[in-house]
Amino acid sequence: MRENLKFSNTLIMWYLINQRDLPWRKSNDPYLIWLSEIILQQTRIAQGTSYYEKFASEFDDIFDLAKADEKTVLKLWQGLGYYSRARNLHTTAKYIAFELNGVFPNNYKELIKLKGVGDYTASAIASIAFNEVAAVVDGNVYRVLARYFGMDTPINSTIGIKEFKTLASSLISREQPATYNQAIMEFGARQCKPKNPDCFVCPMKDSCIALQKNL
Repeated sequence: MRENLKFSNTLIMWYLINQRDLPWRKSNDPYLIWLSEIILQQTRIAQGTSYYEKFASEFDDIFDLAKADEKTVLKLWQGLGYYSRARNLHTTAKYIAFELNGVFPNNYKELIKLKGVGDYTASAIASIAFNEVAAVVDGNVYRVLARYFGMDTPINSTIGIKEFKTLASSLISREQPATYNQAIMEFGARQCKPKNPDCFVCPMKDSCIALQKNL
């Protein structure tokens, strides 16, 4: 338990010093968090940021997006690929605006029912917008946990998905779930990178199994 606390506190401290200044981090509005998460599915932050800004500027809130013509939505999406994401975005906007009176579901259980929202996206929105203790597991998180804890269970197996989710859920900060989730994703993207990770200036280096065993 103490080791888990040390892990989460170290990540949060690293994040508070090293986080990137990204536009969606300036708000905990569930509409903007959801918008950013859908745009960033299968898209790098460098490419997705300008699209997020276009959508946030064009559609002030969920009602504006819901009332928009599908052609307008798809035109703004042009260049991002995976157009089903844009259609799901529009469908969900209409559902929230017209069926839920513009009120976003405020917990993981309800968020995951939305079209285009899976486990990762529901966890991200629930924690960042509503401070729910819901651990995110994306490619960055898989990599950080696999290296730090020396795990080799395949992440595309049923056992692996369950194992990593259980571990992630045991590590998330109960007091700062939003900050912790953003911290571990940022850490994987910038410090514990897929290639050439900065191991020798890493705050976790003394207890990382992958570094100790040269894995």
